[in-house]
Amino acid sequence: MPTDSLFKPLPLAGRPETVSVTLNGSALQVPVGTSVAAGLLSAGVKRFRNSPVSGEPRAPFCMMGVCFECLLDIDGAPNRQSCLVELKEGMVIRTQDGMRDLLVGLDESAQNGRNQHGV
Repeated sequence: MPTDSLFKPLPLAGRPETVSVTLNGSALQVPVGTSVAAGLLSAGVKRFRNSPVSGEPRAPFCMMGVCFECLLDIDGAPNRQSCLVELKEGMVIRTQDGMRDLLVGLDESAQNGRNQHGV
């Protein structure tokens, strides 16, 4: 049963300064000086990823790096906790759908289980 977001930005005196980012190819203006998660929430984004188990939409919950519900692909780096990343002009952000790839960035021998730690 979906509910409305409990995130409500506080009214600011005047218009806040913004930066331009893209989310899934669409341009957004988001407040400067916030985390990626807070900026996207303030721009009305409600789905950051899908649950790999149920497929249900997920969005930030704790906003302090504990819950991992805010994972996004930020500037080509997957599995980034968007609540811990500061917004910067020109960021390219993509929602993360399905199962995370935990071996991104490892060399081929590590992916085949032959790294020095035997993992």
